Amino acid sequence: MTVIMLAAAMVPGYDFRAAAISDLGVVPETALLFNVSLVLVGVFNLLGGYFFYRTHGRRWLLAVFALAGVGAIGAGLFPLDTGGLHGIAALLAFVFFNVQAVGSATRLTGIIRILSVLAGGLGLIFVVLMALGDAGNATAFGAIGHGGTERMIVYPVMLWLVAFGGYLLGKSEYTDHIQGPA
Repeated sequence: MTVIMLAAAMVPGYDFRAAAISDLGVVPETALLFNVSLVLVGVFNLLGGYFFYRTHGRRWLLAVFALAGVGAIGAGLFPLDTGGLHGIAALLAFVFFNVQAVGSATRLTGIIRILSVLAGGLGLIFVVLMALGDAGNATAFGAIGHGGTERMIVYPVMLWLVAFGGYLLGKSEYTDHIQGPA
C-alpha cells in the first residue's frame, strides 16, 4: 500500500478515481518500483503462507496463499501494457488475497477472525463490482470510479495482512490461538 501511494504521488496528474493501480507499473517514473513491489509481495505471501501452513496443516489454505502470491508475482512480471497475462495475474491476486483472508478466519479465533472475514468479504464484493463495471456497467463503480473500486479490493486485505502479521508476531505462543490440524 505504501508503494502504491508513493508511486501515485510521483506520477504527475495521476487520478486515483479513474486510473487503475496497475497504471503505476507502466509509467516510467514508477514502473520498476511498483513492479518489484508486486513481486516482493507475492514472494512474501508465499513464504508467509508456508509458515502459516506449518501451524494449521490445511493444504487448501496453503493453495489459496500460493495462488494469491503467484497472482501478485505475475502482475509484477507482466505489467499492464504486456496484455492478457497481466489481467489474469491481477485477477488471481484480487480474488485469492481476499479468499485468503476469509479462509484464514477458519483457523483463527477472536477479533482477528472477525477482521479476516470483514476485510476479505469487502474485497470480494468489490471484485464483483469491478467485474460488472469492466463488463460495461460503469454505474457499478459508483462515485469512487474504477480506481477507487480497485483500491477497495486491495486496501482492506493489505491492511488485514498487516494486522494478521502483527497478531501472529504479538503472540508468544501464537499456536495456542490458531486452530491447528483436527
